[in-house]
Amino acid sequence: MSHSSSRRDFVIKLAALSAAGSTGLTLSACGGGNPPAAFDYGVASGDPLADRVILWTHARYPDRDDAVILTWEIATDNAFTQIVRQGLTQASASTDFTVKVDATGLSANRVYYYRFRQGRNASPVGRTRTLPTGNVSEVKLAVFSCANYPAGFFNVYAAAARSDAQFAIHLGDYIYEYGATNADGSPAYASANASALGRVSQPSEELTLLSHYRTRHAQYKSDPDSKTLHARMPMIAVWDDHEVANDAYKDGADNHDPATEGSFAARKQAALQAYHEWMPIRTGSDVNVIYRSFQFGQLLSLHMLDTRLIGRDKQVSFAELLNPATQATAQATLTSPTRQMLGSTQMAWLQAQMQASTATWQVLGQQVLMGNMAFPVSVLSTLESGDVNAAAAAVTAYLTAKATPEGSRTPEQNDLLEQPKLGYNLDAWDGYLAARETLLMTAYALGKQLITLAGDTHNAWHSDLKLAGYVNSALTGTQVGAEFATASVSSPGLEEYLAAIPPAQVKLIFENVVDDLKWMDPSRRGYLKMTFTPSTVIGDWVFVDTIGGRSYTVAETVRHTYPALPG
Repeated sequence: MSHSSSRRDFVIKLAALSAAGSTGLTLSACGGGNPPAAFDYGVASGDPLADRVILWTHARYPDRDDAVILTWEIATDNAFTQIVRQGLTQASASTDFTVKVDATGLSANRVYYYRFRQGRNASPVGRTRTLPTGNVSEVKLAVFSCANYPAGFFNVYAAAARSDAQFAIHLGDYIYEYGATNADGSPAYASANASALGRVSQPSEELTLLSHYRTRHAQYKSDPDSKTLHARMPMIAVWDDHEVANDAYKDGADNHDPATEGSFAARKQAALQAYHEWMPIRTGSDVNVIYRSFQFGQLLSLHMLDTRLIGRDKQVSFAELLNPATQATAQATLTSPTRQMLGSTQMAWLQAQMQASTATWQVLGQQVLMGNMAFPVSVLSTLESGDVNAAAAAVTAYLTAKATPEGSRTPEQNDLLEQPKLGYNLDAWDGYLAARETLLMTAYALGKQLITLAGDTHNAWHSDLKLAGYVNSALTGTQVGAEFATASVSSPGLEEYLAAIPPAQVKLIFENVVDDLKWMDPSRRGYLKMTFTPSTVIGDWVFVDTIGGRSYTVAETVRHTYPALPG
């Protein structure tokens, strides 16, 4: 250790002793002095490994912006009679008074309790755990996506905190960037009931600056159900688009106008700085790189991906594909063999991780649907229009043609079956065909059992993952895995976008028209509990009955089981 490092440690320890000793004595003896630091946003833990975990809190004096010297403690009991690690850290304005500690030297597969202290003042106690090693019989994950503060209460977080899940997985849209109102003064996206619920977005403007993103993260972390979830289990998180701006890609976003909002690169860096400050994530040398792997013994390897910011090419729109003037270019872009979702560097990293892993399950924690959601254009256009009768007629005609034996079909029915198909969401992997095939072919070639977790759409989905045959036509339709996609915590789903079509009919359309889709729910809020064993994956979609008030019940749990593929 260098002399300068020793002096720095001594100064910090002296300051901590002063905060714990002399300041406390002054307060008790004189009945005055400055108020202690407040832990207004609770505690959180994240990025667990077999021997370490990130501990997080926010500590700030209510009357001044001085740095706060903190003691952190991690113990095997919640009374802290068996403290196994402790140390000193500091919360300062440079990190918006947030603190992260990488608590090392822990035992594998062990529950721990942790807290932060400033003098006699202590944070709430958090519960965390380390990853298992060796032979593991079972792992339970609670999977979340799309928590929109003004849209409603985070009852989904509360329900998961009461479950037997061991780890939380957040697939992005942890915050939303929209302001409280649109330019015309009307409520912004998902904010119609925000005032009545007492959940108006702060700050009121759309997020573009570091101070904006910090304030919004603080608002979300102030939610009591969010604090409860974070204090209950460690979270492994990645961002999606709304942590920066809607429908983001590597060089821009649909919800970013350089003419009025300045540099997208500057906005993105501000957003990512705030994200790393306010999330219990292990920050590396480059804040832009969030993809990383977690090993749950020999049972599963969890690869958390960035399908949004680091390598994604710009999205193709339906308007471009349907407009005769732009159709050819858009189609060529969509089907280009070099079109990227992850970027070449991240894809090569993932392929190497999967090849090196000896775990039973290769699990991808990522943002958008990977399952093939292709619709005939005749059906897709009626869904976009919202015309209930037209949608019903188009679906009936298509399914009738599909069920008719080939030799008995009319010319019109043959035309229906031969028409082009498009994924209903080109922001998802359906808009990145070659990249999806490359990933699925990797799993197939390596003989891996593949499971993808997804969010983003605000609805629940379960699909088979099959090869399209772009690389080898003989493998067309070969199943290589399955996808489990979670509903949103609070953001509205298809029940709003297809408001003219009843949810039961939307469900019927999707499940009957989309070949690889096994099940979906188009209208409810919830989370996904994933249970992994050596032979089986179980997905339990847990739905709450309301997000319109703090009183709620678990309305239903829908279970789907996926056995390991043979071979």
